Amino acid sequence: MKKGSKVLLGVLGVIVVGACVYRVMNIAPSASLTPDQQMLAIMDDGGCVKCHVSGCKLPFYSNWPIAKKIISYDVENGCKTFDIAPMLEAIKNGQKVNEIDLAKVEKVMMDKSMPLAKYYLVHWGSQTTSAKSSIVMEWTKQARAKYYPNPLASAEFKNETIRPLPDAVPTDSAKVALGHDLYVDTRLSIDNTVSCASCHGLETGGVDNKSHSEGVGKQLGGVNAPTVYNALFNFVQFWDGRAKTLADQAGGPPLNPVEMGNTSFDQIIAKLQQDAAFTKRFLASYPEGYSQATITNAIQEFEKTLITPNSAFDKYLKGDKNAMTADEIKGYELFKKYSCATCHAGEIMGGQSYELMGERANYFKDRKELRNDGLTDGDNGRYAQTKVERDRYRFKTPTLRNVALTAPYYHDGSLKTLEEAVTMMGKYQVGVNLTKQEVGSITTFLKALTGEYQGKKLTNTNMN
Repeated sequence: MKKGSKVLLGVLGVIVVGACVYRVMNIAPSASLTPDQQMLAIMDDGGCVKCHVSGCKLPFYSNWPIAKKIISYDVENGCKTFDIAPMLEAIKNGQKVNEIDLAKVEKVMMDKSMPLAKYYLVHWGSQTTSAKSSIVMEWTKQARAKYYPNPLASAEFKNETIRPLPDAVPTDSAKVALGHDLYVDTRLSIDNTVSCASCHGLETGGVDNKSHSEGVGKQLGGVNAPTVYNALFNFVQFWDGRAKTLADQAGGPPLNPVEMGNTSFDQIIAKLQQDAAFTKRFLASYPEGYSQATITNAIQEFEKTLITPNSAFDKYLKGDKNAMTADEIKGYELFKKYSCATCHAGEIMGGQSYELMGERANYFKDRKELRNDGLTDGDNGRYAQTKVERDRYRFKTPTLRNVALTAPYYHDGSLKTLEEAVTMMGKYQVGVNLTKQEVGSITTFLKALTGEYQGKKLTNTNMN
């Protein structure tokens, strides 16, 4: 046999063997496994933990020529954008999986974007075949139905990552009334000038429309005030997640030297005790009397009523095809296309995870260059609480409900318009340059998220 023929046969042999190995390694998990076991097997085969865990390490071959730039970038990017370990742990223990994790996994399956081609060209068994993809998609659907039931949506939208807001949740009406009065009471501040409503106005979208709110003595806070509407559905409170509940959140500002300036709740209680009529009402609901716990519980009970259902988008999800315009629907499709509906999922379209500000571009570097604006403590995000370096610049994702009323935007209140915010999100979080038409459609959709409060469409007196 001639030398050329031998080489050709050798090449063909390698191709045949490689193809056989590829087919063997890409067989879908056995149908005898439970859906959770199949999911874990696929995630393991796909090498997800190689890139998508906190503190992941570069492989030994990452310093090889050519591979260095490609692998280093992909692994580092994967590590910072999505830590899959909590999801895998939840699956192993039969526990509730975070709905943002569900949305992210579902999205990459839909887009066929993971694992990256350059990864599975080296790790043959990692490629997501149609069989594996079908298993993952069905598992995601079942997990969402199990852990995040969607009874309000029409059949067509049962498996959407976003759910309509409920009309209300159970509350104690007497405590709600007390909580409302405390919410608007300036006696909660040391100099009787600031109330909860000062920064979270009920007539102004639950915010004050300022980049940074003013506390006692006209001092400015370090971050933009998030809306109080629908805050009940946040998985934690504050941008950095330092409060687990609404009551915990309500206990923060009164003791903050910049916001309300008290050194203890005893100062607040002393004032309230002088109000005989209010004290009588308070004791009827809280026989144990005034304390930080009872005061903040009343405020929490009131804030549980600050739900804004029945936006045009809610009505659309419930089955009213005429509730949204063609451009609003187009904006929603773009919103999903560009992965916005992964982090901005759930009832309030956000508030369920911490996400890195600047996943695809360096937001803080660009901000400094454009505005000569240095970093502040408020820019540290979750890091301020954990001191874990990975949490630096990672913030609780804000709700998009009523977002048309809550300018300026971002944790730093740096952007004045919704159009700017959408454009910048495209660049820094998604890595795309949205066209003017796309920005317009997405913005139009976001305006359809304004809901109702006490039976009337929410408005903002600052925008009249």
